[in-house]
Amino acid sequence: MNSKISLDDIQIRTTLKPGDLGYVTYLHGAIYGREYNFGLQFETYVSEGLNEFLNQYDPKTNRVWVCEHNDRMIGFMLLINRGEAAQLRYFILESPYRGIGLGKKLMSLYMNFLRDCGYKRSYLWTTDELPAARSLYERHGFQLTEQRDSEAFGRKVKELRFDLEL
Repeated sequence: MNSKISLDDIQIRTTLKPGDLGYVTYLHGAIYGREYNFGLQFETYVSEGLNEFLNQYDPKTNRVWVCEHNDRMIGFMLLINRGEAAQLRYFILESPYRGIGLGKKLMSLYMNFLRDCGYKRSYLWTTDELPAARSLYERHGFQLTEQRDSEAFGRKVKELRFDLEL
């Protein structure tokens, strides 16, 4: 637990500003490159997905949560409308902000928006190398429904799909 930073120090906004999508791509490339040895393919994957999100963005059924500390983005997550389902994507926190309850808060905000929009289902993809994230998803009712081997991120990983029925 990081005793120097508390949830009260973090601002969460639900609007995008110029530079946000580029910075989310940067965060994913830098953090996953450093912590999990993901390659440039992962950064490309993230930027393509963010472009898809922006091109179909409607704030009534899609949402971003941009976490900031001292006017700097330190975390991010989004919900993208997939018809009757919503997909949780790009959930990332810089390491000094993990373990302070920010992930739990973001999941709570996600679940509230999901229900408020009337979605019946939600799903997400992650890898088997993120046990803390998996635990957080499972605590919110997501269940593992699919596993597949992939080399999409510049090295071999096992991708996991989790689904939630409301």
